[in-house]
Amino acid sequence: MIIEPVIRGVIARSSHPEGCKKAVDNQIEYVKSATPIKDGPKRVLILGASSGFGLAARIALTFGGAEADTIGVSFEHGPSEKGVGSAGWYNNIHFKHRAQQAGRQAINIIGDAYSSETREQVIEAIETYFEGEVDLIIYSLASGRRTKEDGNYWHSAIKPIGESVSGAIINLETQKWENTTLAPATDDEIEGTLKVMGGQDWENWIDTLINTDSIANGCKTIAFSYIGPEITHPIYLDGTLGRAKVDLHQTSHALNLELAHFNGNAYAAVCKALVTKASVFIPGLTPYLLALYKTMKEQGTHEGCIEQMQRLFSTKLYGQDKVPVDGERLLRVDDLELDPEIQRQVAERLSQMDESNFKEIGDFDGFQQEFLNLNGFGLEGVDYAKRTDVDKLKTLTP
Repeated sequence: MIIEPVIRGVIARSSHPEGCKKAVDNQIEYVKSATPIKDGPKRVLILGASSGFGLAARIALTFGGAEADTIGVSFEHGPSEKGVGSAGWYNNIHFKHRAQQAGRQAINIIGDAYSSETREQVIEAIETYFEGEVDLIIYSLASGRRTKEDGNYWHSAIKPIGESVSGAIINLETQKWENTTLAPATDDEIEGTLKVMGGQDWENWIDTLINTDSIANGCKTIAFSYIGPEITHPIYLDGTLGRAKVDLHQTSHALNLELAHFNGNAYAAVCKALVTKASVFIPGLTPYLLALYKTMKEQGTHEGCIEQMQRLFSTKLYGQDKVPVDGERLLRVDDLELDPEIQRQVAERLSQMDESNFKEIGDFDGFQQEFLNLNGFGLEGVDYAKRTDVDKLKTLTP
């Protein structure tokens, strides 16, 4: 069959295995030529390892100087009667192949990272492949729900708190600007978002690893966050997502005290705004991304996931006499985004942008390209007219 991108609104319904392979290779190629990670970790656990920041962190730590062995946890699905499978499924497969070629361990655990069964699998893998200890735990889970102990779920909601917020999204299926309004979250939605996207599960994971003697001396843990400029605060920082991220930041302080017993540390890393499977849903954020991408590319400071992760590990978290944090003990990888001149130009572009000119004023082409790349489409060097052998895909496992 010939695999083509299928987009419904702002959701991609297909992925391209060869494109995913190319995307992983491109990231590996980048980190091999970038500033190397010095004195990095050797045994890394990544919770949420199949795409975005989690995958980029895994690639950077394996190929960007640290030469780390990794265990990656993700909840992905392979080919079936419903389709060819998720992009993350093929990212996992190809990353493992490339890591093994380089002589590195790459263990993929497919399962719900919120479940006790997956925790047991991870502990067993650490014992088997890492001699029982990890040097770094990366928490990069992105999910719409979290499993409860009784088998039910908490659900997250991207909503404002207290009052409605209006803004535009870009419908990637129609390539049109759509104005939308989000009603304020209910108390249950606020609580659900805290449970899914806050720090509780991160803390549970670290407690589990401590209780099973899986923490090495000097072990660090890091989780990814976002704050953004004031212009995005009504829907982000002041909404359910922002409240969950504040909880994540507070958790980093509590975990830092716990890991001090192992000469270790915990940090929340605040990253730059990017096109992700979640961000395209947030009203008002898409126009900001279009303006931000255009401005930062003009200034030569634009970064994707892989550039941010390589910079995080090579210039901030490792190889430094002291980890550079702000007054709230946050690691800021959003420093280039929040540069005052960048934000001045972004605000100017946004003041002129509307449904008639967003493609010209903002970087719509770059935004669309990055969205397609997430699922293995739109990458140079891939023959998308070539037929894919689905039966052969079914023989591949992470």
